[in-house]
Amino acid sequence: MQEGVRFFRLTETVATSPQVSAADMNEIAGQGYKVVINNRPDNEVPGQPDAESLRRAAEAAGLEYHHFPVNAFNYPGTEIERMKALFDDNTRPVLAFCRSGTRSANLWISSRGEEDKDLARERAQRLGFDTSMSLS
Repeated sequence: MQEGVRFFRLTETVATSPQVSAADMNEIAGQGYKVVINNRPDNEVPGQPDAESLRRAAEAAGLEYHHFPVNAFNYPGTEIERMKALFDDNTRPVLAFCRSGTRSANLWISSRGEEDKDLARERAQRLGFDTSMSLS
């Protein structure tokens, strides 16, 4: 992203963003994030950065990198419990990204316990996200 990363804070330690580039990883680390979650499958659209180049850039910037590709057909994917553990670790702030940030916001909602999902959904909606994926 030429103009820098757009961060949408879901909590004090969890944010989502539209697609990031390898060049954005230093900015992400500079904002205090420790973990990056990529929720985009490779080759979702032509020209998007591939997971391996993003992993290398993240690690070079001192970030922990995870690739949990999810789309509408496999939502919420098989790694929801691993994502939950990362989202819930308040000692290591997380930036999760996808094409627009919406999928990652919905994954955060889906990883919440039943008692917290409504509040999480309201928070994401206030930030402008369509939260319909997390209703399934």
